[in-house]
Amino acid sequence: MDKKSKIYIAGHRGMVGAAIWRILSSKGYTNLIGKSSSELDLRNQNEVLSFFSNEKPDVVIDAAARVGGILANNNYPYQFLMDNLQIQNNLIDAALNNDVKKFIFLGSSCIYPKFAQQPLKEEYLLTDSLEPTNEWYAIAKITGVKACESIRKQFGKDYVSLMPTNLYGTHDNFDLKTSHVLPAMIRKFHEAKLNDHSPVELWGSGSPMREFLFVDDMAEAVVFALDNRLPEYLYNVGTGIDLTIRELAETIQNIVGHKGEIVWDSSKPDGTPRKLMDISKMHQLGWKHKVELKEGIEKTYNWFLENIDNFKEVKL
Repeated sequence: MDKKSKIYIAGHRGMVGAAIWRILSSKGYTNLIGKSSSELDLRNQNEVLSFFSNEKPDVVIDAAARVGGILANNNYPYQFLMDNLQIQNNLIDAALNNDVKKFIFLGSSCIYPKFAQQPLKEEYLLTDSLEPTNEWYAIAKITGVKACESIRKQFGKDYVSLMPTNLYGTHDNFDLKTSHVLPAMIRKFHEAKLNDHSPVELWGSGSPMREFLFVDDMAEAVVFALDNRLPEYLYNVGTGIDLTIRELAETIQNIVGHKGEIVWDSSKPDGTPRKLMDISKMHQLGWKHKVELKEGIEKTYNWFLENIDNFKEVKL
C-alpha cells in the first residue's frame, strides 16, 4: 500500500480505530482521514454518500460500530441491530459506488454459532444458531461480512473481513453499563481497592472460557491486510490462547492490587461457554500477535490510571 494513499478510518476515535490510526501514523502513512460522529453521522446514508463523493478515499477501514457487553446487548437489541446495519451498509455501499480500492471490515467472534466446535474456524459461519445475548450485534456483523464477500465475488474488489476475538486495551470503554468484561473488571477491582478492598461482585459462574487480544495487535493485523491482498474474504484474528473468566478476574485482581473477596452471581448469564478462535489462516499468511495477556492488562490499567480524570462515567 502506498504510504500516501488516502485512508479513511471510520470510528477513528474508538478504541480500535484510534489504535489503527496510531499504528498507521507510526509506519509513515501520511494521508489518514477521520470524522467524529458529530461531524458525520454514519447512520445517515445521504451524509455518508456526500462525504465519499467529496473525499474520494482509496481505502476504507470500518472500525465504527455500536458495541457493548451482555447487559447493553440485552437492553438495546434494536439499536444494536439497526445502528450497526445502517453504519456498515452505508459505508460499504458508498465505497463500492465511489470505486474504493480496498475495504477492511472489522467484526467480532460472536458471528459464529453458540455451540460451534472449538476452536472456531471461518467456515463455521452460519452453520447453527447464535448466542441469544448478543445475536442482534452478531446478525448485523454477519450481514457486513456477506456484503463484502458478495462485492468481492461480483466485482472482484479487494474487500476483506477481519473477525477479532475479544479486544481490550488503551482507550477502552470503562462504563460499567456498556463496557466489555475485561475493562469492567479493571474498574471494579480498582474502585473496590480504593474502598478498603471491598468485595467485588461479578456476573455468572466464572467458568466460560474467553480469548483476549490487545488492541495494538489488532491494529497490526489491519496493517497486514493493507499491505497484502488476502486470498480469502474472511479471517479470524486472535491469539489462539484462552482462559476462564475466573482466571481472568484473578489475573486482573492481582495486577490492580485488590485484596478483597470475589463474589460470583450465578443468577446472571454466562453467555457462550467458550469462544476460541482458529487463527491458523492468518498465521499461515505471516501475521501473529505480539502482546501477551498479562502485559496487555498492565498497559491497559496504567492507561486507565493516567486518564481516570477524563472519564465522565468514572466517579470514584
